[in-house]
Amino acid sequence: MPPETPPSSAAVPGSPGGPAPVRVVPMTADHAAGVLDVFDEGVRAGNATFETRVPAWGEWDARHSAEHRFVALDDAGDVLGWAAVGPVSSRAAYAGVVELSVYVAGRAQGRGVGGALVRAVVASTEAAGVWTVQSGVFRENGASLALHERHGFRVVGVRERIGRRDGRWRDVVLLERRSPVVD
Repeated sequence: MPPETPPSSAAVPGSPGGPAPVRVVPMTADHAAGVLDVFDEGVRAGNATFETRVPAWGEWDARHSAEHRFVALDDAGDVLGWAAVGPVSSRAAYAGVVELSVYVAGRAQGRGVGGALVRAVVASTEAAGVWTVQSGVFRENGASLALHERHGFRVVGVRERIGRRDGRWRDVVLLERRSPVVD
């Protein structure tokens, strides 16, 4: 279970009386359907992952660390986005390095949801002693690249033609955020 992280808020325009609140809370299995729905949007869009199908919850769950998982929920409790990390290696030297995945539903993009999720993951991982959060983003995914860079990630390289998606070679930009507080 991730360390207790207080829910955060981000303004998400849309309700008649003004911005609808967004709560960022630790992800539980109760959020599975919403998490997989948002992931499905990313898969279908074609610019977020090499995956071409959405896994069952058990498979998704096994790929991501039980700690440092968050969802952004609207005022009705629907999942607007999620962020989770996975280990980069089982070797002890890499115990403080994780890889971040962050996905935001189309209806919530450009409204601060991704930033709220990244901030929650950074706070959680730093509290747990993680010194590096890394991510791999398709070169064409400008919104994700900008999100990462706004939150302290820097480009460390590009893996050119590293894999194919829908018969097309794709480049992956490698980004990392080194914690300024974890030694």
